[in-house]
Amino acid sequence: MTHSINKCSAEETAACCCVDVGTIIDNEDCTASYSKVFEQRQEAESMLAMLTEKARAVESDPCDIGSRIEPVKGGVELNVDFTFSCQAETLIFQLGLR
Repeated sequence: MTHSINKCSAEETAACCCVDVGTIIDNEDCTASYSKVFEQRQEAESMLAMLTEKARAVESDPCDIGSRIEPVKGGVELNVDFTFSCQAETLIFQLGLR
């Protein structure tokens, strides 16, 4: 019995869900954002520390991390932007949080 692998042609791309990687990773979106409300500031600070550690593990060049912890109704809101040197690192970071 012979097995064959069917390859997608350019015309079949949409049908077989094949995508040109260059159309996804174009280094235009290198920022990942995180936002969540916590009951206590200490919880927000712990999450920020954990996210920062994960970002540092992915970065090749220093990741620019901008964070804010602001009081809101019901607790504090943590907002963080992680700007990596390339979009691949951003995707790796985001996938690592799932």
